[in-house]
Amino acid sequence: MKDAQLTSMNSDQVTIYREPGPPIDKERPLESMMKRFDVAAEILGLERGVYQYLKTPVRQHIVSIPIQMDDGRIEVFEGYRVIHNDVMGPSKGGIRYAPDVSLDEVKALAAWMTWKCAVVGIPFGGAKGGVRCDPSKLTQVEIEKITRRYTANLMDVFGPERDVPAPDMNTNEQTMAWVMDTYSMHTRRTENAVVTGKPLIIGGSLGRKEATGRGVMVNTLSALGKLGLSPKDASVAVQGFGNVGSISARLLQEQGCRIVGISDISGGFFNENGIDVSGAMTYVEKHRSLHGWKGGDKVSQTELLECECDVLVPAAKEDQINPAVAKKIHAKVIVEGANGPTTAKADPVLQSKGILVVPDILANSGGVTVSYFEWVQDRMGYFWELESINDRLDRMMRSAFDAVYQAAAKHHVSMRIGAYVLAIDKVAKTLKVRGIYA
Repeated sequence: MKDAQLTSMNSDQVTIYREPGPPIDKERPLESMMKRFDVAAEILGLERGVYQYLKTPVRQHIVSIPIQMDDGRIEVFEGYRVIHNDVMGPSKGGIRYAPDVSLDEVKALAAWMTWKCAVVGIPFGGAKGGVRCDPSKLTQVEIEKITRRYTANLMDVFGPERDVPAPDMNTNEQTMAWVMDTYSMHTRRTENAVVTGKPLIIGGSLGRKEATGRGVMVNTLSALGKLGLSPKDASVAVQGFGNVGSISARLLQEQGCRIVGISDISGGFFNENGIDVSGAMTYVEKHRSLHGWKGGDKVSQTELLECECDVLVPAAKEDQINPAVAKKIHAKVIVEGANGPTTAKADPVLQSKGILVVPDILANSGGVTVSYFEWVQDRMGYFWELESINDRLDRMMRSAFDAVYQAAAKHHVSMRIGAYVLAIDKVAKTLKVRGIYA
């Protein structure tokens, strides 16, 4: 493959081909979030004290994680947990493992979680966690040791009524099972509500795996409705074919949309007649990537973002849509399945082109919504049927979309700023009602 990079995954001896994506106009995540926050704060006329309160994390934790590696060496990793806000309820947010994770990144992601929970109307604040490590170079035993020591170090932070972690980048339901077990061992009782995204057998929820993709689907249909487009007449391109992207594509296809483009780290494919999404998912399950798949014409990541389609779903990485890429996008609607796929500098470009952007804090909030359902079920000790979970999720997503759309129209701003206005206003009003403890 032209200009591709080869990466060996040691655990399974699988070679994954990485296709270069669009040129990255990298912004500091906290800076990017604050640009949008400042615009919304000015619209709301936030008083200075409230502004300072809402932009500042409540607590920031940095922990040392020493473990004995499989070969007997002692390695020390650094972990983070940031509680951005807990005015609305217990803080909520994932834990990511990555070699480049930083406190600055975690602070931005924690703030996004605050606004995401407020937008969708669930009683959580925002938090995020991370461990600076490279999971691809660690064994399962070493990852378990890191997880358990990280959890033990944050025993006074985590808790069903305090701070509830979930999976994120390079963590999964097994990671959450280790967190839950470690916490339970220290408290001497089983506390399955301390985390969400767990395996079903220990209190996980039906529908959790599909939740983010389902939220993307519901938001896409709502956006198409505002533009007077029928799903059966809409073409969709999806960047990223992991859990969020692949499930979004499959669910949208089931609703009648024509999926014309998909991509993953190995590159993209375009087929104006429609892509067999289920076939592509089966291929990826077997081969670990789309490399070698024959279901469409090969395109680069940049070409996929700029292809002819009605809906573009960036569901891969952050900062994929910069001003240069934004100028060449043909889609009428962008539904952000990933966190931060659009840089702040690209926002005015997309708005000037009249593209309806459903922002990440709304579009991908299906995951945290069903995490809330899981937390509620764990605390009740009673679990709902899948149909009930999906009905509740669909209803909350449609309601949140309408509220954001109305806020954007009221203030004559984009849906992104409308979402921030709605979220910040809700948290600020709650803060004023509760008051400042002194």
